[in-house]
Amino acid sequence: MSAPRLGSIESGGTKFVCLVGSAPDRIEAEIRFPTGEPGPTLARAIAFFQETAAETGPVEAIGIASFGPLELRPGHAEFGHLAATPKPGWSGVDVAGPVSAALGVPVGIDTDVNGAALGEGRWGAARGLDTYVYLTVGTGIGGGAVIGGKVVSGLVHTEMGHLTVPRIAGDAFPGSCPFHGDCWEGLAGGEAMGARWGTPAEELTGETLREALRLEAAYLAAGLRNIVYTTAPQRIVIGGGVAELAGLFPLLRAELAAALAGYPGLPEHEAAEFVVPARLGRLAGPAGGLVLAEGAAAAARQRPWSGAGPSGGTEA
Repeated sequence: MSAPRLGSIESGGTKFVCLVGSAPDRIEAEIRFPTGEPGPTLARAIAFFQETAAETGPVEAIGIASFGPLELRPGHAEFGHLAATPKPGWSGVDVAGPVSAALGVPVGIDTDVNGAALGEGRWGAARGLDTYVYLTVGTGIGGGAVIGGKVVSGLVHTEMGHLTVPRIAGDAFPGSCPFHGDCWEGLAGGEAMGARWGTPAEELTGETLREALRLEAAYLAAGLRNIVYTTAPQRIVIGGGVAELAGLFPLLRAELAAALAGYPGLPEHEAAEFVVPARLGRLAGPAGGLVLAEGAAAAARQRPWSGAGPSGGTEA
């Protein structure tokens, strides 16, 4: 049986990525463009799938991995809509509905970080695991937890970047989060690093870079301790621009071991394969969209889709 032909949208705060395929290494068509105003941006994404369908045939379903916050409670009147997002003009926008209505196929939707978690679980650094956490450390910090093969979501999706972490002695930086100041994201996100050091993280060099890495590893480890103790992951996968800084992972693993302080004393927590870099890179989010599309297609086959609207997340 051939793999289903699916569509994926990574709806990011700065860019949209749309593709047609069945896996990260089986992509038939792809387009990337800046995220502008909601109407024209969604219309451009829809046009891509319409043009691809005219050339090579329609997709069975589409998955959307979107920036948030999103309303993801099944049956909620605002399901698939953005909540109060800092992205100008996008608060309250229905992200999934217009795609489903225009293309006439089932649509699955979840957050971009949950999508990346699903992608890394299917094809990347968490492949073969059913309980793991994907963390992105880029401009901000976001995390998706997969527990027992399912993405965690309830009243709202997880917002790991806003965890509270202890301030390191002597650190006077007030934090960059507009909501909480010195939460995890406010102290250790890429925007925080740039504000703290007066230079974007990727441009730091010499002694400043070494000190920045030391501080970043310590703050990331403090947050990861919370995650280890609350989600019991088999592995933590970290992506995003800050995670690409050379030398970060060895420091982070050492800091996490110190933060755990021998409790519960599992050798797995100190193994090199416990905290690892993401493997899919820029395709993690779009790959997650394919997993979401696959789930939407499967749900539609089990319960014939009426065209009534989008569906939620899926299993890893």
